[in-house]
Amino acid sequence: MKKVLILDFGSQYTQLIARKVRELSVYSEIQPYNYPIERIRADGDIRAIILSGGPASVYTKDAPHCDAEILHLRFPVLGICYGLQLLAYLLNGEVDPAPRREYGRADLLFKTDTPLFDGVSQPTTVWMSHGDHLTRLPGGFRVVGHTSNSPIAAIENRERKIYGLQFHPEVSHTKEGNRILANFLYRVCGFAADWSAESFIESSILKIRNRVGKRKVLLGLSGGVDSSVAAVLIHRAIGDQLTCMFIDSGLLRENEAEEVEQVFKQHFRINLISITASGLFLSKLSGVFDPEEKRKIIGNAFIEVFEKEARKLGDFQFLAQGTLYPDVIESVSFKGPSATIKSHHNVGGLPEIMNLQLLEPLRELFKDEVREVGRKLGLPESIIGRHPFPGPGLAVRIIGEITEERLEILRKADSIFIIELVQAKLYDHIWQAFAVLLPVQSVGVMGDERTYENVLALRAVTSTDGMTADWFEMPHDVLARISNRIINEVQGINRVVYDISSKPPATIEWE
Repeated sequence: MKKVLILDFGSQYTQLIARKVRELSVYSEIQPYNYPIERIRADGDIRAIILSGGPASVYTKDAPHCDAEILHLRFPVLGICYGLQLLAYLLNGEVDPAPRREYGRADLLFKTDTPLFDGVSQPTTVWMSHGDHLTRLPGGFRVVGHTSNSPIAAIENRERKIYGLQFHPEVSHTKEGNRILANFLYRVCGFAADWSAESFIESSILKIRNRVGKRKVLLGLSGGVDSSVAAVLIHRAIGDQLTCMFIDSGLLRENEAEEVEQVFKQHFRINLISITASGLFLSKLSGVFDPEEKRKIIGNAFIEVFEKEARKLGDFQFLAQGTLYPDVIESVSFKGPSATIKSHHNVGGLPEIMNLQLLEPLRELFKDEVREVGRKLGLPESIIGRHPFPGPGLAVRIIGEITEERLEILRKADSIFIIELVQAKLYDHIWQAFAVLLPVQSVGVMGDERTYENVLALRAVTSTDGMTADWFEMPHDVLARISNRIINEVQGINRVVYDISSKPPATIEWE
């Protein structure tokens, strides 16, 4: 498939560039800034290159530089912020510290005879974030845009199809950023808008069939969006060669195991093996309070159960996982200078132990693309629109020791919270909502008697990708109704609080 190669120089917006390109129905791929020139030349699908922004200065020691030969290939190139400065620097232009750092919105004035700004309003609002600027153009380039603080805010060499923008077209603050990116993709590069959920499904089915052949695939199904979409897509490709294993750790939400069985066994007719292992997980978690230790214990227990049960099922050659593109980018430090944020349980691990080949049909997709693929495959909205749920389950939503009693309290309270959000038509406006059982007890009065019971925290956030998040401004009447129901219906809770922390500085989950 024809694609845009995005070289990452450490910008916090690199993933956003990739998402915006895909929203314009063009496939994009992120690689580190030092991606070998030999691999770029050998990749017959690359049709354009975008150089991302980044925090460095191009002239400092150890600044990330790509191979200058990239600018002499046949591909159109777009440099964004640091990417603009780098391409100018590599082509013998001049970059210096700006007299005044430019950060925030600015009005861009531009030449109307450049394809990059076709159909864009004059002036247009753009988002700046830079401390350096161009002071001399490389040969063959001309200025096609400026702001009051940046005399060189956009440049082009139309003959070589090389363009540079000092501002960030990928962020929402740049009012017509989508139009500018679309102009680069369609008018400059000549892409057809042919990247879609349907085209992905069609090509993935062929890839899976060609790779797997007549061999067998085992998939660990959690019931979440990612593994569910992966299961249905692989089943569409190879049918009964796929076996799914669902492990009930005892750390799931209310009725979760039953719902998974109903959807995949009865609706999709997928070969699903359900394993009840709550006793093993709870025994291993007994007396454990540290969240990282909980995660390690749960991860190791899953591997233990998975390995043991897989041997009973026969001989498999592939392990399928619902790994997504952000998982891959965030988990692998060589993906450019962008900081490794966290490790993911899907990336690595089991295949080394079980000697299986990995099959990860969704590893090229972002979360919103996975949801769209799931809809096209016929998955119910109850799974597609489901809020993210952590791999360790309720164990990281119970602060302190995990016991069956505390799990039951949290299950009931969390169920009430979600039911009320659905009934108030708020669930789909929230990225993630859940309850957290705290290791705190407070005094209360119920039925004229003193109580000393648990405190429950409610958490609801809005986000686009989970990397940053804002707390959801819950209507007070809904909060009151949720609190009232939980305190009255869940024995063991006498106080409910609402978390109004954003990410950063807090994380979405409490542990």
